[in-house]
Amino acid sequence: MNHRAQGSRSELSGDESSMRVNRLSGESGLTLVELIITVAIIGILSCAALPVARFQVKRVKERELRRDLWEMRDAIDRYKDAADRGGMKIKADSQGYPPDLQTMVDGVEVQDKKVRFLRAIPVDPMTKSTDWGMRSNQDDADSDSWGGQNVFDVYSKSNDTALDGTKYSTW
Repeated sequence: MNHRAQGSRSELSGDESSMRVNRLSGESGLTLVELIITVAIIGILSCAALPVARFQVKRVKERELRRDLWEMRDAIDRYKDAADRGGMKIKADSQGYPPDLQTMVDGVEVQDKKVRFLRAIPVDPMTKSTDWGMRSNQDDADSDSWGGQNVFDVYSKSNDTALDGTKYSTW
């Protein structure tokens, strides 16, 4: 029986063996149509993901801008509080507000101690610059030019529109 089984294996006709080879080679890869469809689906999905990625990047920048504005406004408030308590020398027309942003970084003498209100002037994530718009308390609320008397408020100099439809310069 062993001899017979071995003989039957080797007695395959030429047509049967070529069919077996063709079937194996046809199943081992993708056809051109399948490959084109796969590439098209991947392309469509990546095109759909691109706006989502841009939206996410803009949202992160907006979060940074809000944080930077809050940090500088908080520093202005702390400077004003220290000036109102009489702990430092101020100019008569400043009303206790800092003369510029750099003064809050450099620090001032408060009761014989050097106090810094900011570690550094933050970089505006929208303009990629440390050049912020400033308003003094003598300026109009919607003014885009700084009178130079003091720093009452800061804003971004970007004219771009936020995701919520407002201008960054109005934040």
